[in-house]
Amino acid sequence: MSIFDLAKVPLRELNAALHSLPPSTNETHWVVTNPGGKHAIACGVDAPITIDIEGHVGYYCGGMNKEATIVVSGNAGVGVAENMMSGEVRVKGDASQAAGATGRGGLLVIDGNASARCGISMKGIDIVVKGSIGPMSAFMAQAGNLVVLGDAGDALGDSIYEARLFVRGSVAGLGADCIEKEMSAEDKSILKSLLKRADLNESISPDDFKMFGSARRLYHFHIDNVDAY
Repeated sequence: MSIFDLAKVPLRELNAALHSLPPSTNETHWVVTNPGGKHAIACGVDAPITIDIEGHVGYYCGGMNKEATIVVSGNAGVGVAENMMSGEVRVKGDASQAAGATGRGGLLVIDGNASARCGISMKGIDIVVKGSIGPMSAFMAQAGNLVVLGDAGDALGDSIYEARLFVRGSVAGLGADCIEKEMSAEDKSILKSLLKRADLNESISPDDFKMFGSARRLYHFHIDNVDAY
């Protein structure tokens, strides 16, 4: 196990060590202590390793993650798991704005709440938020799944494409071209799988959720919809 104390070692040294790992590395468990809210911790990791971060992190922790499992035992700043490709990022506390933004794959789990624009422009990532999310979440979400056990803020799914949004609580308001949809058997199967991957109690049923997605009215310009653009 490799241990980096960021109170003693520069962050640049940690990230350089992580970036130098070959795909076949046997250094599979890393521990980061005293992160102190520093930005860009464990960004751009491209190896099947586990990184335990013991404390709060700043902006863009786990950004561009590929294959790694990153666990933050604290809160996360703006853009946690931004542009993630694969692997997992788990935040044991709350997350600030733009969690999982532009993510193309992998799983992001937030045990607490997420602020505004969670999942903005998501492109295939799966996001599970065990608390609530702020306004403008899943703005221009193109693909992937966003699961929210709590409530959703205003303008959910504004200008959404083909992502699925599952919300168990209330929704303050829907954005342009976002509507509630009936869940198919496939949708319920996807949701059930995500709940299990997020280590949630089996008593939480997909039937407790509502699903939202694109009405597909804005895919092609039409003069009658000009006010919605």
